[in-house]
Parts: sequence; C-alpha cells; structure tokens
Amino acid sequence: MTITRFSVPPLHASTVHLAAVAAGRSPADLIITGARVLSTYSERTASDREVWLSRGRIAAIMPAGAHKRGPAPKAVYDARGAIIAPGLVDPHIHIESSMVTACAYAEAALLNGTTTIFCDSHEIGNVMDVAGVEAMLEDARIAPLSIFLTVPSTVPATSPELETAGGDLTPDKIGALFDKWPEAVALGEKMDFVPVAMGHQRSHAIIAEALKRSRPVSGHIYGRDFVAPYAAAGVTDTHEAIDREISNDLIDAGIWVFLRGGNPATPWNSIVEAIKPITELGASHKRFCVCTDDRDADDLLNFGLDWVVREAIRCGVKQEQAWSMGSLHGATRFGMGDEIGGLGGGRRADLVLLDDSLKPVSTWYGGALVVDDRRVTPLLEETLNQRYRYPEAAYNTVHLPKTRKLVPELPTKPLVANAIGIEMPGIVLPHRKVAIEPANDWATILERHSLSFVTVIERHGKSNGGIAHGLLQDFGIANGAVGSSVGHDSHNIILAGTNEADMALALDTIETAKGGIVVVQEGKVLAFVGLPVAGLLSDKRVHEVAAENQLLKSAWTQVGCTIPYMGFNLIPLSVIPEIRITDKGLVKVPEMELVPLYD
Repeated sequence: MTITRFSVPPLHASTVHLAAVAAGRSPADLIITGARVLSTYSERTASDREVWLSRGRIAAIMPAGAHKRGPAPKAVYDARGAIIAPGLVDPHIHIESSMVTACAYAEAALLNGTTTIFCDSHEIGNVMDVAGVEAMLEDARIAPLSIFLTVPSTVPATSPELETAGGDLTPDKIGALFDKWPEAVALGEKMDFVPVAMGHQRSHAIIAEALKRSRPVSGHIYGRDFVAPYAAAGVTDTHEAIDREISNDLIDAGIWVFLRGGNPATPWNSIVEAIKPITELGASHKRFCVCTDDRDADDLLNFGLDWVVREAIRCGVKQEQAWSMGSLHGATRFGMGDEIGGLGGGRRADLVLLDDSLKPVSTWYGGALVVDDRRVTPLLEETLNQRYRYPEAAYNTVHLPKTRKLVPELPTKPLVANAIGIEMPGIVLPHRKVAIEPANDWATILERHSLSFVTVIERHGKSNGGIAHGLLQDFGIANGAVGSSVGHDSHNIILAGTNEADMALALDTIETAKGGIVVVQEGKVLAFVGLPVAGLLSDKRVHEVAAENQLLKSAWTQVGCTIPYMGFNLIPLSVIPEIRITDKGLVKVPEMELVPLYD
C-alpha cells in the first residue's frame, strides 16, 4: 500500500514503545486533556479524562492531569470539557454518488468526523470494468482517509439481455481483485437478490469467491420472502431494510442491518422505520450499524454519518449506543474492532472532538489534527490539493449513437401504455396501465395523463446505439427536460422531459462534457454538474461540486420534478420493483422480463 504522511505503523511494530508511553516511561506525542471520553466498549461517557497518543496510536486513557506526573509530552490539546469519541466508520458507501473523487471525498468525511469508509465501487466498475475499480483504489490509497473496498459483486446488475453495461465483473475477475488488493476486505452488495434466491450459477459463483477467502458478503434486498434464501446463500449484511418488519426479519436471520439515514427530502432516510426492531420490538442494537450509502457532494457535507448517528438518537437510541452503531459496530462487522472504532490502548488514533449535541468540532486522523474548530488544517489542505489524476481512458467513456430519436411515435389509435409511476419516496416505482386515446400531438396526451417522456441511451459503444422509450406518470416536469449520465447501475444516459428539443439539448450537453447531470428549459441550460471522470465524477474539490449541486437541485425543483435527481438516477436500476427502463426497454421486476411500451 502507498505510504502517506498519515500512515500509521502496524501495532506489532509499536508495542514496546506504546507500553513505555502508557507506563509513563516515555513521553507521548500528544495529550488531549480535559475531555469527556465516550467509550464504545462500555457505552458510557466518563468525565475528566485525557487521551495519550504516540506514533499514530492511542497509548492510554487516563484521568485528566495524569500526564503531569511523567515525562513532558511533545504537545498538549485542551478539550475544554468537550466529548472525545472514536472516529466514525461508515460500513457502506458509494464514493461515485458523491460526484467527487476519493481524495475530495475525504475532506467532507473528516469534517463530519468520519475516518474510515467501506466503499462499493460498482458504479465505476459498470463503466470501466476492473480498470475503473483499480483506478479508484489508487485514488483511495492517496486519499487522507482509511478506505476499504467491498468488491463490486453485481456488474452488470442484470443480464446482457436486459441492459448494456461497460463492465462485466466475472467470478474470476472478482477473485483476482481480492488476491491483488489488501484493501479488498468483503464482497459488495449482491444486488441480484432474485437470481441469488433462485440459485443462479453465476450469482453463487461470485459469492463463492468471497466465502472461500473467508470474506464477508454484503447484500441488497427487497421483499421479506427473499430473506431466508438470501441468508442461506451466505449474505450477512444489508443496507436496504426499509421498514420495521423486514428489518426484524433480517436481524433474526443473522444478517447485520445497516440503518441508512440521509436527507429526509430524498429516499435515503429509511432509518426512521428500520430502527424500530430496537426501539419498539426489544431487539439488541449489537448487530445494527448506521451508514450513508449514497450522498451527493452537497448532502455529504450536510448529512454525514454524524447526522445519521444523531438521527438514531432522535429515534430513541441512547447516545453512546448510537455512536457505537456509527463506529465500533461497523469496524466489528468487518473484523477490525481491535484497530478502529473505539478508544483503547493500541488502537489507531482516529478521534473526533464533539460538542454537547454530538456535532464534530475537531478530527484527528492517525494522530494528526486534520480538522480544528470545524476547519481544515494546513496539513490536510496541502494533501487535498494533491489529488489523484485518473487515467485518460476515464475521461472518454461517453460514446453515443449518431441517430437519436428521443421520443416514441405518436399513437394513432387507442392504446394501453405500460407506464412507470412515480411515488415518494421514489425507490420502488409502481407499474401503471394508462389508457391513451389518440391526439394531434404528444403535448395533449402528456398533459391529459400527467405523463412525461423517459428515454435511456446506451453510452458504452457496445450495442449499436440502443435507445429505449418509456413514459413516466406523475414525474411532474411541466416544461423542459433533465438528463444524467449516472443512470444506475449500467450508467447509460437517462433523459426525461416534455419535448424532444429540450431533451436533445440535455443530451448534447452531457455528451460534450463527457458526463454530467443537467436541467434544461425552453432551449436553455438552467443548471449543470459536469462529471468527466467515467461520466460519474468531477475532478474538483468537494465544496465546489457542492455549490454546483445546490444550483442543480434548485433548478430541478423549478421545472417541477417530484423526486430528487438521485432518485431519478435509479429509474433504470432494473433490480428494484416494480418496473424500470434500461437501454433494452421496460423491465418488470422481480419477473426480470422485458415488456413493450404499449400492450
């Protein structure tokens, strides 16, 4: 692994020195004194304590002032009665959803007290295959953050008959990633839960690559009927518990539950219901974690993992238990509970100073102060300005057909359309049958039934320019178009709108920039976030992209869209019920069958 200024020597190389510091024979590098210490081991908060640090690790937790009886430390930090807690450990995230690189992601994470993440890079794997995953791993090695990989398990998410992806991570490729990269510690979310339950050979061969290396397997599941076969297949965690009942089923089946919290205006705040086995049914919290899953750059800054911990407290969990769910539990799930997630001798010195409302004030990463008084320190600033540069191939992943018909033919006789319904929170999309009578133009039909066009265009240059047309009902866009190169999970281009001209402008804007998300109205681009790296990532700093996100969200609302753009990006995700659209057409889920636009 790459050695950076934040690297910490392995514990076996430091035990003699740490023991000497803890015994008061050698000076500590840093004493953080005058603190209340939140212990995730005992789930108590002790007053008047201090933390002794040396060589990037914790030597001891002592009563405040104890350091004055021994050799003088190199530095002392007065916590002034604030809370010291272990850095947060996010057990399930997608860096690509933040629209920034791993190096840029680190800034927001550290500002929010997160020091370790487990990321599933299946988005860039869907675009660039193994080369994309390995580029992100190189990025992660440079980033000032502990980043581990849960190896993408479902690339593509479905079969080539149902969608076209840029990558194809076979069992052999996944095994090779495990063997080459020590950061690859688990198998990422197994999204094809229907094939797993049905015993499909490829799905189980991929799981086998993890199990025979004693790596845990992460999951992604909808529907209580699938819990038992999923658990029997070796899946031992999931972040997709959306209500009390399935959350309860999962925990009783021996599956870790990652409670997903997020901006309440998006579909990513399922913690409110999924936490109820703890708060209402008497379940232990010991196999529950909190996670963020997907965050854009704006929400990453405002709804970090610390926010999810506070949401768990708001839902009725004791604050020490909630912080444990955000730190020690995630570390323990991946076998790292003796290294991170707690404050104890020998543990890595990833610490966060909190105010009384558990909002992060300062962060130490590997014993180095990287955030102080909610501001990036000069040490971290210097590192953040030396970000990884992705290979040139990553900047050339949008290959569109020359002929582009973006809307279906106008009906000339009565038809019944298979439409995609939009209902909040916008994850599960209902299949609606819409009886359409002929009209002189599409505008009349769309207005009559609260419809808008939706079109998916293959962008990997693999299928001779596959384009599929569909209809959304209650998407809400009144006049204009929106488009994205982040159409999960194959990341083809998805467009929606009320007229072909604005949809064409949205597509042209994305093509010119080699990726992005755009809002268009009456021939003008209202907002655009450029994503030139694999059509998924910006190469700017996180605050710059967050500002672009804010403008995009404002324009998104202005044109009337009823679900957030991250929910819009899920419309092609053909593993979530009930109906989706890919570049091959409309897909019924869980039947995994193509259906025509018109019956």
